[in-house]
Amino acid sequence: MEKEEEIIDDEQPKTTSLFPVFHHQPPLQISSADTTTTEQWLCNPSFTTDLSVINDAVSTYNRPYEEEEEEEREEYNNKSGKNNSDQRRSQYELVDSPVSNKSSSSSDRENRKKRKKKKRKREKSDSGRPSSYDYAATFSSSTRKPDVKKWAYSSTSSDKKYYFDSHGDRDNLAFGCLYRMDVARYKLYNSKKMSDHNYFRSNQRVGGLEGEIDIDALGTALRSGGRYWSAKYSALERHKNLKRVRIFGSRKHISSSGADYIPLLDEGNTNVSFSGATVVEESWEEEVLRKTKEFNMLTREHPQDESIWLAFADFQDKVANMQPHKGARLQILEKKISILEKATELNLDNEDLLFSLMNAYRSRDSTDALIGRWQKILTQNSGSFKLWREFLHVVQGEFSRFKVSDMRKLYGNAIQAIAGACSKQHRQKQVHQTVNAPSVDPDVVQLELGLVDVFLSLCRFEWQAGYQELATALFQAELEYSLFCPSLVLTEQSKQRLFKHFWSSNVARIGEDGALGWSTWLEKEEEQRQQSFISEDSSNNVEKGGWTGWFEPLSKQKETSEIAANTTENDMAFEESDHESEMINMEQKDDIEAILKTLGIDAAAEADSEIKDTKTWTRWSKAELERDSDHWMPMRAKSDQTSHTDGAADTEDDEHLLRVILYEDVSDYLFSLNSMEARLSFVSQFIDFYEGRISRWACTNSSSWAEKTLSLETLPYSILDSMRRVHSVLVKKQDNTTTTGLELLLSSSDDTDMRSNVMKFLRNATLLCLTAFPQNYILEEAALVAEELSNTKMNTSGSSVTPCRALARTLLKNNRQDVLLCGVYARREALFGNIDHARKVFDMALSSIEGLPLDVRPNASLLYFWYAEVELGNHTVGNSDSISRAMHILSCLGSGTQYSPFKCQPSSLLQLRARQGFKDRIKMLRPTWTCGMVDDHSVALICSAALFEKLTTGLAAAFEILEDTFTMVLPERRRQSYQLEFLFEYYVRMLCENHAEWKLSKVWESIIKGLQIYPSNPNLYSALVEISHLHTSTNKLRWIFDEYHHKTPSVVTWLYALSFEMSRGCSQHRIRGLFERALENDKLRISVILWRCYVEYEMNIACNPSAARRVFFRAIHACPWSKKLWLDGFLKLNSILTVKELSDLQEVMRDKELNLRTDIYEILLQDEVES
Repeated sequence: MEKEEEIIDDEQPKTTSLFPVFHHQPPLQISSADTTTTEQWLCNPSFTTDLSVINDAVSTYNRPYEEEEEEEREEYNNKSGKNNSDQRRSQYELVDSPVSNKSSSSSDRENRKKRKKKKRKREKSDSGRPSSYDYAATFSSSTRKPDVKKWAYSSTSSDKKYYFDSHGDRDNLAFGCLYRMDVARYKLYNSKKMSDHNYFRSNQRVGGLEGEIDIDALGTALRSGGRYWSAKYSALERHKNLKRVRIFGSRKHISSSGADYIPLLDEGNTNVSFSGATVVEESWEEEVLRKTKEFNMLTREHPQDESIWLAFADFQDKVANMQPHKGARLQILEKKISILEKATELNLDNEDLLFSLMNAYRSRDSTDALIGRWQKILTQNSGSFKLWREFLHVVQGEFSRFKVSDMRKLYGNAIQAIAGACSKQHRQKQVHQTVNAPSVDPDVVQLELGLVDVFLSLCRFEWQAGYQELATALFQAELEYSLFCPSLVLTEQSKQRLFKHFWSSNVARIGEDGALGWSTWLEKEEEQRQQSFISEDSSNNVEKGGWTGWFEPLSKQKETSEIAANTTENDMAFEESDHESEMINMEQKDDIEAILKTLGIDAAAEADSEIKDTKTWTRWSKAELERDSDHWMPMRAKSDQTSHTDGAADTEDDEHLLRVILYEDVSDYLFSLNSMEARLSFVSQFIDFYEGRISRWACTNSSSWAEKTLSLETLPYSILDSMRRVHSVLVKKQDNTTTTGLELLLSSSDDTDMRSNVMKFLRNATLLCLTAFPQNYILEEAALVAEELSNTKMNTSGSSVTPCRALARTLLKNNRQDVLLCGVYARREALFGNIDHARKVFDMALSSIEGLPLDVRPNASLLYFWYAEVELGNHTVGNSDSISRAMHILSCLGSGTQYSPFKCQPSSLLQLRARQGFKDRIKMLRPTWTCGMVDDHSVALICSAALFEKLTTGLAAAFEILEDTFTMVLPERRRQSYQLEFLFEYYVRMLCENHAEWKLSKVWESIIKGLQIYPSNPNLYSALVEISHLHTSTNKLRWIFDEYHHKTPSVVTWLYALSFEMSRGCSQHRIRGLFERALENDKLRISVILWRCYVEYEMNIACNPSAARRVFFRAIHACPWSKKLWLDGFLKLNSILTVKELSDLQEVMRDKELNLRTDIYEILLQDEVES
């Protein structure tokens, strides 16, 4: 047996594998004849691939375990049969050695004994160590795939000279054999440094592969070699000379067949085409040259195409990011500026190119130079409201140049320039158009809507800077000037002179009790004037006689006598009053100094050392907030005011004078509106400004909505309610009530008195606006809700009488044909639980439609839809009467029959007629919707049809109607229509309410589709978060948020992302990262609400006062106009800010001209009085 074993060992070929992955000992020299046979054996083209690159890279790899591999192969070969050995001898037969067999066998025997001794020593040494993962079981034959019978380098013979890899892997070529494991394994690149360490040389190499190691356990010297994700290889990836293979598909679609394949690329060829696609191997520099040539050619051929110029400029940013040096980046920035300058020369009126150019200037120039360039551009494009709006944002965010008075001048210039462009276009359209009204022109409408947005930005600025009275007066003046102008042919100058007379009088203005409007007041004034003239004429006719000389009227004589008497009295008392005033001032000064001394304050000391405690500043900030909440309504000048000697009365008079808004304060911001769309948008934004409850007045993709969300200081009621609902859903899921939602960060005390006064003002103003917009159900609903909110003791759950019932009945008495007002009133009754009363109102309105004029009858679809929704909202588990009532209401609408109150469930025939009627009416809407003419009544008809199918057929039919409706309108028009946005919200709401009966994937996909069209819609984000905890993982929702952060960054998206993370109680690093990413954006950097939430989070949730202090100073530097943001430092950071810092903050607020109503000495005097 021993001899047989020796013979087998002698006959076993001592060759390396066909694909030497690791470095081996050089093989024995063979003869030339055998070499030719070997070359013939390797004639298969699969093995002719040049692997020199792989062999050269691997040849330097240290091979400390060659002997162990050889022993394992020998043991494996010994176990194989003689037949296999004979077959191997036929293929790997070598030239016999000239040495005798005896000498060779003896030498082999000695070498084998030595190897066995070394193996025993290693096993003994390794037995004391902790064994690592055993890869022997992993590499056993049981772990092979079913299709693989043996490994590529196996020494067993086979008839086939090559194998087909049915599950192809590109790494097979790199590794030189069929891969042993299903998942690729990675090795440290510089493994020579690892071989000196004992723990790395443990039993972790089986079959020539490394084992898994923990890279964190290695030292710094070992980690310096780096992995594929390390800085070393990242730098290599970003190297300019690194060539990448890029596949460019053909424009025409080529059908793939079974003969199509991807050939191996030859080293000499860099461009290969297959199946219509082109594979290009190029470095970064070659790509830059190629794209630059392409852009140069495109800009020469299409100089008027703005998208090419913008893409060329964006490509320069990509090139600049690859440059490691600042000088190179600046050179590329200069190139980008030159490109955009050339583009603006060829496209003078293109606003997008101007925006991109100014952003590039902002990265290079100083603040003064940038503002100078902005002024030059605005001089050439004075009628562009988009350029004015961006310029105001830039100047408003510059801390070093910010002052309230300067911003007022800029806003005045912007409004006058845009108003001039509007009047110019209005006159031009009036001359050229004879049939259509000039207000219908879309260019004029868009320009006036932009003018309204700029005016609203001014009002928000004044309100946030502390000048609430001025903001309210601006609204009053513009509403009177644009909506209630007298119906006279007046020039702009004469119109302003008449308005000055109106504003200077003591008549009530819009929003105040007894207000009539400018035109009505002027008519009554003219009537009184005519009556006075008639009475004077009659008195003059009674008198007889000739001319008796000049005489003055009695009123004039009285005025002159009183003036003379007053002047003499004033001259006589001048010296006495002057002496008394000096004495009073000396006494007051002595009193103040005595009070300050008792408080331990030296009046002659500097301001920094006057206050010793931060609590004094806290009380001052609270008093400032209270006065801001009280002093929001402008006051009138007192004509009968007399001089006071009391100091307190003098201070009250001074405060009164500061709250008086004169005509000169508002005259520079007045303009006329000619289009009905702009007027309605202005009134709707006015109601929304004072937090009135109003239906959607604009699409969330509009500039008005974007400006509103960007200028938020607190969360509005619509977003606040949805965030509270999302927070409750997430908290219930994780059973953790300790988390704090974003909506709780900015919660302030509910000032019921202020809310009541504001709602009364809003109710009066809305009712007066209804004279300019008769039978507008949106304004009527806003007036009724304001009446409800003005009642501070309102309780919707337990109140039996609706607070707005008296007002609704009064409005109905004035106009009994307003059926939509009946529907709005009935919905308010149903909200307060008076369902029977609501049904009576609905039945009365629907029964009287047939007797109304034809122009009022299309409003019936809204009434039917509201009535059906009220019935379904009243549906409970055991009450099926509501569903029958809803089906009866919708059947009457669809069939077109006259409405009759509910008696029984509708018949099958009536339901069939209703279904067919809905189909016919939807077909009639298709031509008008295709043209973009979408109104509220047609949307209500679509919703009613979907609701009817849901109740009768099922959800699938309802969703089919809604989905088919969206295809009737072009995508671009769909993005700008708030009616279609409401329709999509209704579709998503129906999906969410019935998600248990529908696939969650269907709901998820529909919401994602809606966000692609309306990426700033808060209701869609609320539905997305609520469905995500049922359907998908947390990371997928984060991907969605991250995607929209990059595509369309908006304040709403970041607020919902932050609310989601806070409600889940995620890590502080993640939430801080979201805040920082949001505020890095140049557009969102001026968002006050994001900064306030950040400060509040760091202070109260993260409990990191030092971080809150840093964020606060960054916030006031980015948003210096927000008074609430400044006062947050006094209220929330008083524990970390010193008295000196708080005093300096107040001085800076005065320098920036923010309106400070309270003097710090008033707080000190109050403390003295209390003590």
